[in-house]
Order: sequence, then C-alpha cells, then structure tokens
Amino acid sequence: MTSTFHGLETARRGMFTQQIALQTTGNNISNANTPGYSRQRVNFSQTEAYPAPARNRPQIPGQMGTGVEAGSIQRVREGFLDTQFRGENNKFGFWGARSEALQKMEDIMNEPSENGLAKTMDRFWQSLQDLAVNPEDSGARSVVRQRGLAVAETFNYLSNSLSTIQGDLKTQAELNVTEINALLDDINSINKQISEVEPHGYLPNKLYDERDALVDRLSTLVNIEVSKSPSGGKPDSFAEGLYDIKLVNADGSKVSLLESNAQKVNYLSIQYDGTNKLANTITVDGSAINLKDFAGGKLKGLLESYGYNDAGKVNGIYPEMLTKLDEMAYQFTVEFNTVHKSGTGLDGNTNYSFFNEINDIAGAAKAITLHSDTDNLDHIAAANSNFNGDGSNALELAKVKNTNLPFGSGTATLQSFYEGAIGKMAVDAQQAVRLTNNSAVLTESVEQRRTSVSGVSLDEEMTNMIQFQHAYNASARNITVIDEMLDKIINGMGVGGR
Repeated sequence: MTSTFHGLETARRGMFTQQIALQTTGNNISNANTPGYSRQRVNFSQTEAYPAPARNRPQIPGQMGTGVEAGSIQRVREGFLDTQFRGENNKFGFWGARSEALQKMEDIMNEPSENGLAKTMDRFWQSLQDLAVNPEDSGARSVVRQRGLAVAETFNYLSNSLSTIQGDLKTQAELNVTEINALLDDINSINKQISEVEPHGYLPNKLYDERDALVDRLSTLVNIEVSKSPSGGKPDSFAEGLYDIKLVNADGSKVSLLESNAQKVNYLSIQYDGTNKLANTITVDGSAINLKDFAGGKLKGLLESYGYNDAGKVNGIYPEMLTKLDEMAYQFTVEFNTVHKSGTGLDGNTNYSFFNEINDIAGAAKAITLHSDTDNLDHIAAANSNFNGDGSNALELAKVKNTNLPFGSGTATLQSFYEGAIGKMAVDAQQAVRLTNNSAVLTESVEQRRTSVSGVSLDEEMTNMIQFQHAYNASARNITVIDEMLDKIINGMGVGGR
C-alpha cells in the first residue's frame, strides 16, 4: 500500500524541478547577449516508479510514478556545426591574411597611376627622345638626369617599402605564434578545471563555452583537429570530456599540440634560415614541418606573404615581387650603362656611366643610384660622334625600353616584364579578395546555423517560462488538494459519534 504522503512528495518533486527549470530559463535570458554563451536546458527524467519488483511488493494495480527530477543542466550545442565552423574559419583566416598582404602591395606599387614606376619610366624614355632632338640643350639634359634620378628613387622606394611591409608580416606571424601558444595554455588550463568538476557528475557549462571560444579563435590561426577524451571518475552521460588538439598538415599528417591526459602543451615556433632570413620550418616540440606542408590558417597566409625557403627555393608573395624588381633594376642598369658608355658626351669623351654599377641582382632595386658622372650634364652621352647636333645615342638609349633582356623567366622587354609582374599581382589580389569574401559568407552562414541551435531566443525562453510557471503552479495546487485530503483524514475521521 502506498504511503499516505506519497502525493505530497510527488508534487514537491514537481515544484522543485520546475523551479530549477525556471532558474535555468532566467539564466538564459540574462545571457541573451553574452558572446560565446550557449543556451542551457534542464534534462527532465522520471524518478523510480513505485513499487519496485519484489516478492513482498504491495498488491496494487501496477507501478505508480513518483514524480520528476532534474537529471542535469546541459548546454545546447551541435558538435558538427562547431567542426564545420572551424573549418571555414580556418580558410577565412588564410585568405584574409593573404588578401590584406596583397592589398598593401597594391597600395605600394600603385599601378596604374601617374606616380607608379611604369609612368616614371615612360617619362624617362620620353626625355631621352626629346634629348635626341636637342642634344646640346642643357635643359633637355637636365630633364634626362632628373627623370633618371626619379626612376632610381622609385626603384629605391618600392624596394624599401615592400621590405618594410615584409618585416611587418614577419612580426605579425611571430605574434600569431605567441597567441597560438597562449591559446593552447588557456585551453589546457580549462581542461584541468573541467577534469576536476566532471568526475563528480556535474556539467561545467561555463567552462565548456570558454574552451570552445578559445578553440574557435585557434582555428583562425592554424588548421586543427579536436578530439575528446574522458575526464575519469563518474561523469554525467552528457559530459564533454577533455580536448586533445592536433595540427593537421596539407598531406593529412597530424602533430599533437595539446595532450589532455598528460596536460602537456607542445609549443609551436618558426625557424628561419641563415641566408636570406626567410622562414624555413615550423617546429612543434622539436618536430620540424616544412612550410609547403603546413596547411591553412592566418599563420600560413602570413608566412606565404612574408616568404619561406623550400629546399633552397624562395617562395612567397613579397620575395617574388622584390626579386622581380631587383631583376628589372639590374637588367635595366646594365643595359642602359652599356649603351651610355658607348656614346659620346659634349666634351667628346666616352665611357661615361649614367647609373652606378650593380654587381649582383639581389638588392639591385634598393641599390640603384645615379653615377657621379651625371653631375656634369655634358657627360650625358647623347651622341655617337663629335659632330654638333648628334643625338643618335640618345635614341639608342630610348630604345632600351624595347630591348629584349634576359630575365629568370626568359627574355622580355622591361615594359612587358613589369606588366607581367603587376598583372600577376592583380590576379592574385583579385583571387584573394574573392575567396576571402566567399569564406566570410560560408563562415557567417555556419555561424548563423550554429546560433540558431545554441543561441538564446527570447521568444522561446518566454514560452518556456510560461510553461514551467504553469507546471509549478499545478504542482503547488496538487499539494493544496492533497493537504485538504489529509486534513479530512486526520481531523475529520472518527468524530462522527460524538
């Protein structure tokens, strides 16, 4: 036979559980605008039915429910959407870094414009043609010298500016490495806190949210894979466990960054070669990863922009453009000086240099300067003879513009070589912008789906509040009814014969 107070306990459990649900709903509403917060819900479960199967069980029609209990307070989160978001976020980080680097390069190169290298050289060639018409005119000679100086200074400016931005990219990459290691330390610390809570049967939802926010940030910087391992003890069935994090390379190989069981962080660092100071490898706890195999993320985008050494071959956006500028400056200087030395100045002498000699292609754009011979305008070799009015060498100097010169990629004129370099930069920048926008759209789309699952909907929470409130009131009313029944039994029975 059931206890006389059976109904009171059932109703009490209902009130207590609905009260917890109301408190959880209030917490969701309070955190509706908290970044990274995942809404929480109470997992209701029936308490054990009465009576339990036994030989001395009471003879009643069947088992009766004994109420409800709050099994656990669980955050609502979809792991698949988290994985998808981090994958898209990783692509966005890579293309965003690459796009930004190319945008800065476009700003420096400033082509096409009135102030770019192409226009500056066009003015120089035009001044030589003007000199051919008036080879004895000091004004025309002065213009040639000034426009030659403008060409040299433009090469210097482009090389120095690109080198400065390249140095900034290196600093930014190193800051990213510092941030990656700091994020891994923070995740490891949260793992440790979770391992102290879960074994007791609790769900540390706040710590879960903090950890996922850190992993989301980490996924922007490097390509990672997250797996879970149990924290031990007697955790709740909804416990999420500890995170193990691995770095995933382009070939699919993986390197451990965070080992939860050992509570160990394998720190990441960049190694540089001793020749050109470019990045050489990524090192994780002593294991070297070639940068060509290093996949995705903002760090990859920065290192590809800054430049890296792959088995002796220099790769990277900025090294490639600097190399092309150096090639162009070197071939231009050598060819122009060769033609200039063969000509004759107004004083009748030959073998005058217009630019200082450059002995190496590397750094040529930064090194190009006017020769001291040009300080005397009469030394500008516009003629091929001692005849007055001879400007034939000035025409030969102007023809250097259309002379096929040997470049690393083959023979080409200065103009076509430069146009090819600028064209490649423009195409790369356009592709980077397009893929950055695509990645941003996909990342936002996944984030919206994730928010629809994990985010707080005030309409839904208000509906739940009304539902839990009515259930609480009904349980309270049930207690009142049972109390009236018990009052009749206790105070109203056995007094009929008085």
